[in-house]
Amino acid sequence: MEQKVHQGRNVKRFREMLGIKQEALAFDLGEEWNQKKISLLEQKEVVEESLLQKISEVLKIPVEAFQNFDEEQAINIIANTFHDSAVANTFKDESQVNFNCSFNPLDKMVELYERMLQQQREMIEKLEQLLQNK
Repeated sequence: MEQKVHQGRNVKRFREMLGIKQEALAFDLGEEWNQKKISLLEQKEVVEESLLQKISEVLKIPVEAFQNFDEEQAINIIANTFHDSAVANTFKDESQVNFNCSFNPLDKMVELYERMLQQQREMIEKLEQLLQNK
């Protein structure tokens, strides 16, 4: 089976979910980075592991998320999870309920959203500090 994971696109997805602009990511990665280089990076199917590690530290997202996240697969998991829950809720006898999911996907979404909000707060603080230092 061919590799469907596009690491550069995943960097872009998570960066956008966190509300971080390409310029801000470039700034956090260091002087040799700029918006154009981030744009080119996000087009690469495979990104060097050392660079993914650096991006992981900046965005506070595990390297594995960039390496393994497959949107199509995630959509299937979410669709199947909601489908299973909908079917499970129709049973009158709880002994017939069979959940395959070991966690509540909604809890994970809330957790991710809270992390994104915290990340945004930290970014705003950094920007405010930068403005004060000028």
